[in-house]
Amino acid sequence: MRGLRNFVDRIKPNFEKGAKFGWLHSTFDAFETFLFVPKDTTLRGSHIRDVNDTKRVMIVVVAALIPAMLFGMYNTGLQHFRAVADVAAAYSIWECFWYGFLRVLPLILVSYIVGLGIEFIFAQVRGHEVNEGYLVSGMLIPLIMPVDVPLWMLALAVAFAVIIGKEVFGGTGMNIFNPALLARAFVFFAYTPFISGDKVWISGMLKGEAVDGFSGATPLTTASESGLGGGALDLGGYSAWDMFVGIIPGSIGETSVIAILLGAALLLFTGVASWRIMLSVFAGGYLMGLLFNAIGADSYMQMPAYYHLIMGGFAFGAVFMATDPVTASQTNTGKVICGLLIGAIAVLTRVINPGYPEGMMLAILFINALAPLVDHYVVQANVRRRNARLKKVNV
Repeated sequence: MRGLRNFVDRIKPNFEKGAKFGWLHSTFDAFETFLFVPKDTTLRGSHIRDVNDTKRVMIVVVAALIPAMLFGMYNTGLQHFRAVADVAAAYSIWECFWYGFLRVLPLILVSYIVGLGIEFIFAQVRGHEVNEGYLVSGMLIPLIMPVDVPLWMLALAVAFAVIIGKEVFGGTGMNIFNPALLARAFVFFAYTPFISGDKVWISGMLKGEAVDGFSGATPLTTASESGLGGGALDLGGYSAWDMFVGIIPGSIGETSVIAILLGAALLLFTGVASWRIMLSVFAGGYLMGLLFNAIGADSYMQMPAYYHLIMGGFAFGAVFMATDPVTASQTNTGKVICGLLIGAIAVLTRVINPGYPEGMMLAILFINALAPLVDHYVVQANVRRRNARLKKVNV
């Protein structure tokens, strides 16, 4: 590392403002601070500093996403071979993983190339430092997409998320909505058949490679379609264990609750994510599920409440989306309130709205907009309590 540090220090003067390559100052600074902790010192005021700057926090989140990404690659291959041959046991774990790796890697590359390209352009034009937030968004966006989403469509979604979701608000730390969810919302509303149909979740289904009679629908979709209106509940033949492990159709990184919980453990251990938000999202979803169990108007409402926590993108959203430190509530009480609302609204949307079986995306985006208002009332309530105590003391 010392040799690399010396090399960077040697070429750094060429990228200072006013030097030969001064117009690339923001780009050079981004690479330097990615490799090494900045040496900046505080000139006035008192500050507490450590090595955990924004880039290091973002890298921890990316590391937490790796289990979901790796399992998503394996499951992509597994679901493909099940669809085309209907005999998954004939293919090894390595064959399934390699097929999924080749299908998922282009999505990740497009996400980072387009997103970081836009980030660098905006930084150069503004003369600012490159924002670090896209290190996480660049990984999140492919993981919440169907594996068969066209690359050009993914590129458009990334551009929309970065430009409209972040840059127009001032960049990382200023955005109101989670950029990754904005990318998914863009695809959902602009190109609905590519993200809401039965076949898009499995690689090759859109090309007609599946055997006859293989639907490719997710358990959440089949449960919604079959359970509403008095029909018998159908989960597509998948058990609760299948959904917990993740060997089901779905978005690339959202299927395995086990892999997601491994990432959650890292985020909680490092203190990067809030346990209050995670726990309250799961609690809100479970309580809403119990409420529908009590109503019991159809078989979907009678489905065990905990099924909602392991179906679709609920767990992934609770761990990686709802805990976004920029768009989430900033007060401890607000985190609990917003978490409960996200979980409850997600399950409510699933059960009440048959046209949108996955409610997690809209629930989080809605609470992103509501979080500042929740924080305002939490702070005002605290101010009123303190004023009341002060009056009692003065009396």
